[in-house]
Amino acid sequence: MREYVRLQTSILLRRLAYQVSQAGKRADEEAIHDLRVSIRRLNRCLRAFSQFYPGNSWKKVRRRLGELMGAAGEVRDRDIAIRLLHEAGVPLDAPPVQALRAERESALKHLVAILHHWKQNSHSRKWREQLGL
Repeated sequence: MREYVRLQTSILLRRLAYQVSQAGKRADEEAIHDLRVSIRRLNRCLRAFSQFYPGNSWKKVRRRLGELMGAAGEVRDRDIAIRLLHEAGVPLDAPPVQALRAERESALKHLVAILHHWKQNSHSRKWREQLGL
């Protein structure tokens, strides 16, 4: 079982690293959604298999994932709101949509800064070591 957990965690961690890179490059609605999915999957894996990781290492990783998820959620929430308004017939140049776009850009700048920091500090590599992978 321990080997299975190590393999699955490694796969999910690689997937997260890939999605971090994609979200940093593209920053579109799909990339942000995929980033959030990869965070959620790794988070669930860490929680479900916590007994297989050394000490409380999984808690530290989950806490950092929570920060990343929160920042990505701020962008994603605006994407969904803009899409819903558009589907409801609100013109894309309407003030509420423009306000949401401005909020999205601000949230995106914050997210990109976190993604940059994440990549620069090699969180994926550090987490591998912490989790005993």
